[in-house]
Amino acid sequence: MRDVLITLLVFGCLPIIFMRPYVGILVWSWLSYMNPHRLAWGFAYDMPFAQIVAITLLLGLVFNKEKHTLPIDRLLWVWLAFICWMCLSTVFALIPEAAFIALIKIIKIQLVTFLTLLLINSMYRIHQLIWVIVVSIGYYSVKGGLFTIITGGGSRVWGPPGSFIAENNSLALASLMIIPLMVYLWRCSGKQWVKIGLVAAIILSLASVLGSQSRGALLGIVAMGCFFWFKSSAKLISGIVIVALAVAGWILMPESWHTRMATISNYQQDNSAMGRINAWHYSVNVAGDRLSGAGLNSWSLETYAIYAPDPLNAQAAHSIYFSVLADHGWPGLIMFALILWMVWRSLGKVISSDRNTSTFAEEAYLAKMIKVSLVAYMSGGAFLSLSYFDLPWHLFAISLLIKSQQTPVDPRKTKDAGRYNNRGVASLISTKTTHSGPLYDG
Repeated sequence: MRDVLITLLVFGCLPIIFMRPYVGILVWSWLSYMNPHRLAWGFAYDMPFAQIVAITLLLGLVFNKEKHTLPIDRLLWVWLAFICWMCLSTVFALIPEAAFIALIKIIKIQLVTFLTLLLINSMYRIHQLIWVIVVSIGYYSVKGGLFTIITGGGSRVWGPPGSFIAENNSLALASLMIIPLMVYLWRCSGKQWVKIGLVAAIILSLASVLGSQSRGALLGIVAMGCFFWFKSSAKLISGIVIVALAVAGWILMPESWHTRMATISNYQQDNSAMGRINAWHYSVNVAGDRLSGAGLNSWSLETYAIYAPDPLNAQAAHSIYFSVLADHGWPGLIMFALILWMVWRSLGKVISSDRNTSTFAEEAYLAKMIKVSLVAYMSGGAFLSLSYFDLPWHLFAISLLIKSQQTPVDPRKTKDAGRYNNRGVASLISTKTTHSGPLYDG
């Protein structure tokens, strides 16, 4: 029954995608983040739904009369240079066949991300995309939070099989990254039941992060909480809330959780931690020997025998930084770090643009929340291999898009005409909020 339902939903969307290609971005994101076909056990499990949607999207784009332009920004050129460098590192990879397979997967993600830049050209569409991301990943974080509460936190929370967030650590970081987006949606919503639902989702998602027993995610929570408090204009209120949640989580989690978290300070006695340090040494050695790195999917006993201090302990980098360093060398890491810095700087410009006017209040608040998400990604990601995961790249794209939204948009030039006010921002997003001022001022 699930197989039939998912298939009908996807194929039922195809005519809409053909007529309105931007809907294809939303459907593809739903399939990519939620992996609904992985919740079925029949013919739909291995169906290439995402490819079918992408092909329909491209066909619709060819025949669509709506004008599409990429937001021109220096960040875009560095981004493109990084993709080209990934292709070059694949050509000179130590294991070319494996590297090429990984590259194809990455290029598909990057292609859809660039189509996002092309098609999600208004705040209304950005808002829809954020809802899709939050609901898709939130399905697992909310369910995981309920599971953590029911089991007392004694069992780990896992994501959908065959996806970027299948592992407990990866799902924890993704859940942490969508919490600021939930806060943004809470602020924008004018319906009380939606606000209540989002508050519940935030609390359950935090419980899910703790229930994953991920040490990297715990560091991400600490970094995100500290950043949010430091930037808050209501430090007393936000501080009380953060401390209350921290104390509640610490008290309610079982002994097994405390034992695992204690290994952060006693990492020398933890095999997993020492394996990661070995992988990081491997990354540095590879990058020092090869300008383009070892290429994607190079983490094997054969390559470890050449570059690792412990050649028998071969594993992935478990770090967004060291994985890029090993895969693409120092030039690749520099470009990756530059992208992160430029995105952060772009978000800062969006936030500053609203300091003297409230014209772009929604964009500015979204920029603030994306910054909080990126703090979680850059801190928690230091211990997880999620360099090529869709979500951060989607956030990079949204950052560029909200920056471009500061140029007024003629609603007559978009198929969403009638849903916008005179600056192209969705009138469905209420600017009336129940609080007197932002809890976080950038």
